[in-house]
Amino acid sequence: MDRSLSSEVLCQLPRGLAPLPYDRSETSIGIVHFGPGGFHRAHQAAYTDSILSIDPSWAICGVSLRSSNLRDAISRQDNLYTLAILDEKTEYRLIGAIKELLVAPENPDAVLTKLTDKDVRIVTATITEKGYCLTLGGDLDMEHHDIIHDLSNSSSPRTFIGYIVEGLRRRREAGFAPFIPISCDNLAENGKHLKKSVLQFANIVDPKLATWIESKVAFPCTMVDSITPATDDSLRNQVNSDLGITDKWPISREPFTQWVIEDVFANYPVPPWDQVGVTFTQDVRPYEEAKLRLLNGCHSALAYIGTLAGEETVAGAMALPEISTYITQMMREEICPGLGAPDGMELETYCQAIRDRFTNPNIEYRLSQIAGDSSQKIPFRLLQTIEDNLNKGRSIKLLSLAVAAWMGFCIRAVQNNLPINDPVKDQILAIACNTTGNAEHDVSLFLELEEMFPTQLSTKFGFKESLTAAYEALTEGNRQSLLSSLTGEYD
Repeated sequence: MDRSLSSEVLCQLPRGLAPLPYDRSETSIGIVHFGPGGFHRAHQAAYTDSILSIDPSWAICGVSLRSSNLRDAISRQDNLYTLAILDEKTEYRLIGAIKELLVAPENPDAVLTKLTDKDVRIVTATITEKGYCLTLGGDLDMEHHDIIHDLSNSSSPRTFIGYIVEGLRRRREAGFAPFIPISCDNLAENGKHLKKSVLQFANIVDPKLATWIESKVAFPCTMVDSITPATDDSLRNQVNSDLGITDKWPISREPFTQWVIEDVFANYPVPPWDQVGVTFTQDVRPYEEAKLRLLNGCHSALAYIGTLAGEETVAGAMALPEISTYITQMMREEICPGLGAPDGMELETYCQAIRDRFTNPNIEYRLSQIAGDSSQKIPFRLLQTIEDNLNKGRSIKLLSLAVAAWMGFCIRAVQNNLPINDPVKDQILAIACNTTGNAEHDVSLFLELEEMFPTQLSTKFGFKESLTAAYEALTEGNRQSLLSSLTGEYD
C-alpha cells in the first residue's frame, strides 16, 4: 500500500531509505535560502542535511520569490523530500534540512522577520543569473522595474537584493550582528557581484547603511556543481515504485557534487560544511573559471547545437560522434589554454570527468532546461572566453559555432512558434523575425543586442568575421551538414 511521505512515516521507512541521522524536532533555523528549487534541494540542502547531526542549529528556511508551487507540494510532507542519486543503481536519500518554506509575495513581512532573527547567520541564494538584476557591465540595473519598486517599497521587496538590504538594515537597527550572504549561482565572482549590487542599492537607501555593510559584512565567492535534471512524473513514479511512498516533489542529481567557498569566515560563525566535503579556499576563481567555462560553457553549446541536431538531452547529443568530438576539441583547443588549474586539479582529467558526466545514460538532463536565459548565461559561459582568446591571439572558431548555434536556435524558435525564455525575449524575437538567411546581415542584427554583446567585443577585430563564418556553416544545409561543420573545417 502506497504511503505519502511525512513525519509520520519516519519510524516506518521502506527498505532502501535510511532514517534521518538526527532528531528533526531538535533542529533550529540558522540559514535562510532564497530560491529553493531543484538545484538547492539536491546540493546545498543535502550538504546541510549532513551536518545537522553535528550541529542542529543550521536548519533551513526556504524563501520563494515567485511561486508557491513548492511550498504547496511539500508542506503536506512536512517539507521532507527524497533525493535520488542517479547512477548504475539509483540510491535514495531522505532530506529533512528544510524546516520552513515561505512565499515572499504572500507575506514579505514574515521573510523580513526571519532575516532579522539573530539566530539566522547565513543567507544563501540560487536565484539564477537574472535574479541579481545586473547590467551587462555588472552594475545593479537601476532601471529594472523590480529594483525601482524595491527602492520605494522597502517593507515589501520583490528582489533578493531588496530583501538583503532591508534585512541588514533592520539587523543594524536592532543591534544584531549581520548575516553573511552567500551567492550559489553560476555567476563569475558571484560574491563580488552580490556585494557591489547590495552596496549600490544600500547607498541610495542610506549611505551610512552602505558604509556599515561594507565594513561589517562578508560576501564570499562560491562555486557549485552537480547536474540536476528537472523533476517530472517519471521520477515521481520511480520513487513510488522503488520505495512505496508518494513524494510530491522528489529531486534527482548525478553522483558528482562539489561546493567551493571562499574562506572569509574568520570572525563569523559558519556551518561545519567542511566536515561533509565542502572545500574552503582563499581563492575560488580557478575552480569557478574551470567550471563556468568548461562545464557550463559546453552545456550551453550542447543546448543549442544539440537542439538544432534534433536531440533532446545532453546524453543524446553527446552520443553523436560529431558533437562529442566537437566538445572535446573545444575544451582542449580553445578553453583550457586560457585556464589556470586550481591546486590539485589536472585539467585534462577534469575535462574527461565532465565528458563522462555528460554521457551518463542515467541522467536525462534536457537541453531545454539549459537553453533558457541565454542573455544572462552566454556572456559568462562563452563570450568571456572568446574575448580572452581574441586578446591573446588564440582561436575562437569552435566557440563561435556555439554562439552561432544560439542564433540559429532563436530563429528556429520563431519559425516554429516556440517560446523563448529570456529576460530580453522581446528584443531576441524582434531580431529573429527580421533575419533573412544572409549570414552577414543576420549576425549584424544579433550583435546589436547590447544586453549580450558589449561594444568592446562586438567591434573587436576577428569576432564578427568568425561568428559570420560559423553562422553560415551551421545554417547552410540539413542535419548532416550541421554536424559536419562542427569540425571547424569551413571557410
